[in-house]
Formats: sequence, structure tokens, C-alpha cells
Amino acid sequence: MGGVMEKNSVARWDHLLEQQQTEELLTGFLADASAMEVAGFMAQQSPGKLLLVLRRLPQEHQEVIFSEMEEAKQLGLYQLMSKKEAAVVFAHIPSHQRTDFYQQLDEKEQVELLPHLNKGVQEDVVSLSVYPSETAGSIMSTDFSTVIEDMTIKEAIEKLRKDAPSKKMIYYIYVVDREMRMLGFVSLKDLIMAEPEDKVASHLHEDFISASVEDDREFVAQQVEEYNLVAIPVLNKEKQLVGIVRYDDAMDVIRAEETEDMEKFMGIVSDEEQADYLQISSVQHFKKRVGWIIGLFIASVLSEVIIHRHEALLGRLTVLALYLPMIAGAGGNAGSQSATVVIRAVSLGQVTLKNWLGIILKEARVAIMLAFCLFFLAFLKVTILSKVNHVVVDNHSIYMLAFAIALSLSLQVVTSAIVGATLPLVAKYFNGDPAVAASPAITTFVDITGMAIYFAVAVALLC
Repeated sequence: MGGVMEKNSVARWDHLLEQQQTEELLTGFLADASAMEVAGFMAQQSPGKLLLVLRRLPQEHQEVIFSEMEEAKQLGLYQLMSKKEAAVVFAHIPSHQRTDFYQQLDEKEQVELLPHLNKGVQEDVVSLSVYPSETAGSIMSTDFSTVIEDMTIKEAIEKLRKDAPSKKMIYYIYVVDREMRMLGFVSLKDLIMAEPEDKVASHLHEDFISASVEDDREFVAQQVEEYNLVAIPVLNKEKQLVGIVRYDDAMDVIRAEETEDMEKFMGIVSDEEQADYLQISSVQHFKKRVGWIIGLFIASVLSEVIIHRHEALLGRLTVLALYLPMIAGAGGNAGSQSATVVIRAVSLGQVTLKNWLGIILKEARVAIMLAFCLFFLAFLKVTILSKVNHVVVDNHSIYMLAFAIALSLSLQVVTSAIVGATLPLVAKYFNGDPAVAASPAITTFVDITGMAIYFAVAVALLC
């Protein structure tokens, strides 16, 4: 029911906007909606329509709407706004988003915008812009509050009111010394429950997780997720508190990395800037995929060479050709499963290259158990189908044929699992991305090994 009402509301908003009934839209509908609902609706509009309504919305709505928009739409809207208008919105969005947007502007636009920003925002943007895009410094926020260890609780609360951090980050207050070196934190509950004349130091939590500005942002995001943190403090080399990475920003990083890994896993070249599927042209999709597809197509020639070298065997035992897809499919599935498990473990920091032998042996043990199951299933399948179709095998029984195919399948599963576990580790060893060594590459590789195993067993047992 709620979903239907929501769709009807959006349709009504669209109609009013199309009819340029801005006043009715603002006072009768958007005024009662939450900032996030308005943001979702406005994000679908053109920059021109967006600006028309944005100018009439409360400041809170403007900030949320601008923050939720994609970078391309932010830039389009920015081009239509006066620098003074842009500066007001710009100053109130989260600091890391502000920095990301600022870095998208060309040098001339940056110079034109800076004079309209207050000194604090100017310094914040310039200081955050120096950090490389893959580090914690690039995604950290300066929206936090600090208190000095020798302050009283009363003084700390007064400073907290003065700093006025956002509602999102008021739960934890970071405790520093006079040089901004982090000592620990106190919670809002600690401050409320303590006596006004108590010292902050007497309620200090000294056991905390922190990150360095130079840490990889994916690692920092994983720390936030692993320890279930609202935010993680970011320190510089002098252990001074320079920012925080919030939970929602960490989750954005993890989602972006998962998307990138999935694209690499499927042999798709990732873009630095992610865009929606429908917003990427067919030509761009083609460019992202063509390299791997052509490369793996060329590599697959080895499989064809192996098959051609055994044309005489296939001519004599045509039934062998029927089970080539089964061998290739089982190998591809086993290899991809192993690769997926290993890549995930490496990405989460559960294993390192030092564990390489244990990883391969574990995947081999799992593969052997799978191979036993598939051996009996394949043996029954080949036997039953051969009898039903009255297959004739020169000088050999149907059972020998079934045994040879089932044995090939089993060996292929074990080999493929080992290959699937090994290739990501090899990529990691050479400082590459383990995901690059996955799916399409593994499928092509195990096809080659599968054909080699299949015909080697067939020659040994049936010739």
C-alpha cells in the first residue's frame, strides 16, 4: 500500500513540475516530505528544473539533494548556479563530498569558487584535496568535535555546543591533548551522566581503533565494518586527529570496491568514475569488455589445437564429443568457486600470501570430495545414456567408457579448483588485483587443462 502511495505521489510531483506549478509543489507536497524523499525525486530531474525548485527549498533539503546527486548532475547544476548560491550549498555538504566535487572542477572554476567560501571551508577543501584518491584521507570528514583532556565536563559540553558537529557524529567526542594528538574518546552519554566539575580525563576511553591518512581506503572501510564502528578516527604521522571516516562513507567504499571486483571478475575493465548502467553508452560498454574477450578468445585456440590433434580418436569414438561440454562446464564451475572463495578471503584480510600452501591444500581437499561425488554421478549418467542409445565402443565395454569419462571429470574438478585458488594468489604476489585472475581467465585456462586431461585419459584407457 505504501509503495503504491509513494509511486502516486511521485507521479503527482512530476505532473506539477511539468505544469510549472512550483508553488503548489513546494507548499502542498514537498513541504511535508522528508529531505531524502525530495532528494530521490529531484535527482531524476534535469538541472534546469532542479535549480528552479532547489532555490525555493529549505537549506536542509538543498544540502541533502546536492549530496545525493551523481557527480555529473552536480556539475550540471553548478554550471547554472551563481557562485554565491553554489558556495552556500557547497559549504554545508559533508566535507569529503565537498572535496570530491571540488576536485572535479577545472582550475579556473576552482579559483572562481574559492573567494565565495568562508576561510574555514577554504582551508578544509584545500587540505583534504592533497590526499591521494585511494587513501583514507580522501574519504575522511572533518565533521567531528574534540575536547581537551584537562577540561571539566561542563567546559566540554560548552565546547561541543560551540563546535556544533552534525547530528550524525554527536555520539562520540574525541579527546585530544593541546597538540591535537588523540588520547581516546568519550561518549555523549558519558558527558550527560558525569558531574559538571569532573575532568574529561576521568571518563576517557583509551582503547580505540584508528586509521592513518595514508592507509588504503578499502582497508579502513573494512575496519569500520569489522568492528561495527559509527566512525573511525584518522590520524597523521604525529598521531594528531585530522578527520574521521563515517560508517555510511565506509559502506560506500565497500560497495564501490565490490562493484569494481565484480567487473574485474567478469573480465570487464572498470572505470574510475562509476555511472549507472543506462547512462553508459554501448560503445563504452564495448571498450570495457573487448580486451578480455579478444585475449581469451585467442588463448582458447589451445583447446582447439588439442581437439584437432585427437580428431582420429573422436572419429572412432564419436561418443567422446558428446561429453566435452560436461567436462568443460564442471571445470569452469569448480575453478570459479575456488577463485571466488579465495578472492573474498584475501579481500577481507582473512588470509595472506603466507597462507598460500594451506589455501591450495584446503581447496584441493574440498575438490577431491566433490570429485568423488561427481565421479559416481558421471559414471551412472554415461552408462545409462549409452545403453539407452545403444552406443557401441570398439573393443571396450560401456563401463570402461563411463569410467574413463568419469575419471576425466574428477581429475578436471580437482585441477580446476587448484588453478582457481592459485591464480588469484599469483596475481596478488605480483601486486596485481586478484579479481583480474578470475572468472573468464580461469574458465579459459581450465578449458585447456580439461581438454588435455580428457584426451590423455581417453588415449590411455580406450586406445
